[in-house]
Amino acid sequence: MNREARESFAAFVAARSGSLIRTAYVLAGNQHAAEELLQNALAKTAARWTRVRDNPEGYVRRAMYNEQATRWRRGRRESVVAELPEPPATGPDVDLRVTLERALLALPPRKRAVLVLRYYEDLSEREVAAIMGCSVGTVRSQAHRAIARLRELAPDLAADLAPTGSRS
Repeated sequence: MNREARESFAAFVAARSGSLIRTAYVLAGNQHAAEELLQNALAKTAARWTRVRDNPEGYVRRAMYNEQATRWRRGRRESVVAELPEPPATGPDVDLRVTLERALLALPPRKRAVLVLRYYEDLSEREVAAIMGCSVGTVRSQAHRAIARLRELAPDLAADLAPTGSRS
C-alpha cells in the first residue's frame, strides 16, 4: 500500500471507527469480541483498500457480518478453565438498564431517535436536527417530551433523567 492509500485508509478508520465498533458490538454481543471483529474486518479492508475505497464502510460491515455469521455457525464450544468466569451482572444498575430499555421501546420512533442520537450518540442538537431534517427547536421539544414520557413510564429513572446541560 502506498503512502496516499495508507493516509486515506487511516482517515477512514479515524472517521468511521466509532460507528463501526457499535455495529460490531451489536453483532458480537460484547466489547472484546466486537473489537476483535472490527480489527479483523479492517485488516481485510486494508489488504483490498485500492479496490474498495469507493465504498469502504459497506465492505467493512459486510466483512464483520460474514465473520460473525461464521462464528455463529460454528456454535459455542466449551472449554475447561482454571477459574469460573464472572457471574452475570445483577443489582440495581442492571435493573435500571432493563427498565430504561423497556421505556425507550415504548416511545414513538421519532422521540426515541432524538434521545438516542442526542444522548447515546452524543450528537449536538444541530447535528440531530440535520440528521432528522427538522429544526433545532423541534429537537429540543422532542427531547423534552420524550424525557417527560420516560419519567412517566419509568418513575425509578426520574432522578437519573435530570438534564445535565446541552451542547449546541
